[in-house]
Amino acid sequence: MAGTNHTRTPEAPSRRVVVTGSGAICPVGNTVAEVWAAISAGRTGIAPITRFDTDGFETRFAGEVKGFDPAASLGRKESRRMDRFTQLSVTATREAVSAARLDIASDPTRVGVIVGTGMGGMETFEDGIEVMLTSGPKRVSPFFVPMMLPNMAAGIVSIDIGAKGPNFATVSACASSAHAIGEATMMIRNGYADVILAGGGEAPVTRMGVCGFNAMGALSRRNDEPERASRPFDAGRDGFVLAEGAAVLVLEDRQRALARGAPILAEVIGYGTTDDANHMVQPAPGGEGAARAMSIALADACIDASEVDYINAHGTSTQLNEKLETQAVKRVFADRATTMPISSTKSMTGHLLGAAGSLESVIVIEAMRANLMPPTINQEQPDPECDLDTIPNTARPGQTRIAMSNSMGFGGHNVSLVFADAGYARS
Repeated sequence: MAGTNHTRTPEAPSRRVVVTGSGAICPVGNTVAEVWAAISAGRTGIAPITRFDTDGFETRFAGEVKGFDPAASLGRKESRRMDRFTQLSVTATREAVSAARLDIASDPTRVGVIVGTGMGGMETFEDGIEVMLTSGPKRVSPFFVPMMLPNMAAGIVSIDIGAKGPNFATVSACASSAHAIGEATMMIRNGYADVILAGGGEAPVTRMGVCGFNAMGALSRRNDEPERASRPFDAGRDGFVLAEGAAVLVLEDRQRALARGAPILAEVIGYGTTDDANHMVQPAPGGEGAARAMSIALADACIDASEVDYINAHGTSTQLNEKLETQAVKRVFADRATTMPISSTKSMTGHLLGAAGSLESVIVIEAMRANLMPPTINQEQPDPECDLDTIPNTARPGQTRIAMSNSMGFGGHNVSLVFADAGYARS
């Protein structure tokens, strides 16, 4: 299954890329420590929507960030000029920079920012349209366009922290922030930057966000028990749960990190990316595209499938995704597939769309550090077509030296990332 793009040989000259800091804000917590405490305990962040009146909506619950005051965190004036996805992205980035003890001012041109998103400024877009229709075009804010643009989180983050290196947004639906981490890794390996803040932000819990996904039949409608609605791999799953949040990693050249005495949390050792070229929203038959991404990531890491200890699945809680993701895992891991520990933390966080991949990368890193594999909660009815070891309902102790995180997006985008623990010794 090995592919040819984004791969290297053990002899290929390239710099090793480590993670020296992380930040996260999502439905289960507003810092990395809070997020991991909830995930390791199997606590959900799914609840009834509070951000707008859901009367008449088919789905009336989501994964909302709780207790976040953007004016208090970012300043009243500054926060009013940011869409919510940017506010969340800046918040996660500040935590990551602080955790990494990163001095950007010493060489800002060597520090880049890649912050992906799937939908960008949805709330700004909806509010602007409403102002135009009710008050006329002259009442639309001059900040409407810059706040709405999907690249603006990356731009504002760079302004906020003073990073002057490579800067752009990856936009590939639910694979966006995983692409950001993968592309940042490649840029550091090849010397385009020494440090890159990579991740994603998303704020899709809006009227059009919810009704749009409802129109596709994509969201769970389990309104009477929202905490049990996200159930990846369970036979009773009826759609994903929309969620908001952001997560960012500080990726850094290993030699630079060692020289400055930075904390090394993990290493990014593999990146694979493919496209299904199959359908706007449906994965390729047999999970072929996702399987190729995983195989490419393993080849890039110069490891065998047998060396992977844990997989964080894309696991959206939709009927089609889990069936095809199961098939993809079996294509790559063969006889080991059904005993390979694999879980979907979307069962607790909901689906952060473009920010899902980076949040799940943060969770994978914390799992490796704690030697604790996170659970897939709400596992009540085993699906015979998803006969994997999904770590049902309760976290499982176990040493995790190498872990994989998978992301897939509408348009057929597939990304697989492979992380190794901080003590990983390359052969």
